[in-house]
Amino acid sequence: MASPDVVRGLQELEKSSAPQQDRPAGYKKLLDQILSSATTSPDFSASLGAFIDSILGDNLGIVAARPLLSTAVDSIRSISSLETQVQAGTTALRSLEPRIVSFEEQDAQLREMLADAYQSQEEYIEAAKVLQGIQLESSQRRVADDHKVNIWMRICRLYLEEDDTTSAESYLNRAKNLRHQISKPELTLAFQLSEARILDARRRFLDASQAYHSFSFSTVLDEEERTRALSSAIVCAVLAPAGPQRARALAKLYKDERAPQVAEFGMLEKMFLDRLLTPEEVSRFSENLQPHQLAKTADG
Repeated sequence: MASPDVVRGLQELEKSSAPQQDRPAGYKKLLDQILSSATTSPDFSASLGAFIDSILGDNLGIVAARPLLSTAVDSIRSISSLETQVQAGTTALRSLEPRIVSFEEQDAQLREMLADAYQSQEEYIEAAKVLQGIQLESSQRRVADDHKVNIWMRICRLYLEEDDTTSAESYLNRAKNLRHQISKPELTLAFQLSEARILDARRRFLDASQAYHSFSFSTVLDEEERTRALSSAIVCAVLAPAGPQRARALAKLYKDERAPQVAEFGMLEKMFLDRLLTPEEVSRFSENLQPHQLAKTADG
């Protein structure tokens, strides 16, 4: 339940005879008062919910309510306690839901803030779910293609953190439709890496190796990330089914002048040159594999 002081303040604002253009200042002052008790008052979330219910009511017009709601979202983001951020953000979303058509921009801001808090708590599925609620196809506001792809790729990566490749791939496919419209290099890289990780998780090791290898040449990445991608490319090539395509992949990687720098080069060299592997070498290589890379399929 909202604190008595907040309830009284809202009642005064709602009954005020002040001109409508002067009312936002009173609401802003009350919001500052509510936020000052964010970490000390057990009524904080309820008070914030009551505040949002009030500004979304008939006392203020939509034009005046939008900046107040944006200020409230920014203020919640500044709270140091992640738990309080989640509680306040969840309460605000519930209050906003019946009027979302008029406040899609503020709803999106609130959801991105809440996703940040969930992600910081390593609650990746919750972060993905809250982002899924953002209205990206709407007649009420124009959303740039880059921003759509950014949201979809973020959801994809969040699902990958929980090894949910089915959900991740569905959002990767949405981004794929706009891939050639992307203007930001970091989004292109996020797409390439996510695609490689999904191929890897699906045990399509040859395709994954090619995707990782291509990713490893990006000059936007730092040296450590490029080396890690090259290492993943070698691992996937080694795990790929034997045949001419794997032979070509191994040859391409072996000829990469950076290959001797990675730990898997010894395995790559022996596989490429058809040399016999010792049980110790196989065991050492297996120690660094992911669970899905160790799983046996029908063909062994």
